Amino acid sequence: MAMSALDDTDRRLLRVLQADGRITNAELAKRCNLSPAATFDRVRRLRERGFITGYAALLDPAKVDRALLIFVEVVLDRTTGEVFEDFAAAVRRAPEILECHMVAGGFDYLIKARVRDMEAYRGFLGDILVKMPGVRETRTYAVLEEVKSTVQLPL
Repeated sequence: MAMSALDDTDRRLLRVLQADGRITNAELAKRCNLSPAATFDRVRRLRERGFITGYAALLDPAKVDRALLIFVEVVLDRTTGEVFEDFAAAVRRAPEILECHMVAGGFDYLIKARVRDMEAYRGFLGDILVKMPGVRETRTYAVLEEVKSTVQLPL
């Protein structure tokens, strides 16, 4: 569904909810200048129409032993439908992998992963990543500083 399907009030609601998904309906209504009943109905419609896909707690990676952020370029040995499917299935089974995107360009996939430290990454690389179906080559980029990290989409 296109962004044009949202009116200004829907956008306001979504901006506030992105910043604080635990906000009460009453407080959300107050911040968006709506009645609590109208707010409840609009948020329900936004969920039903698929604009809101879920809610989650954002964790401090360091406090849960996942301080090291890694990006990995992956080149596959063959680019066939079967290899893509097998690789994607293996990625979904790896809890260290937070995101995996098929990309156009000089490599096939870009992976975002979180691990405890470089020793843990070495284990992940050798025991899991390079053993995934079709992996021919990887290039790793360890993040030294997270300049910006957000899950809030501009509306």
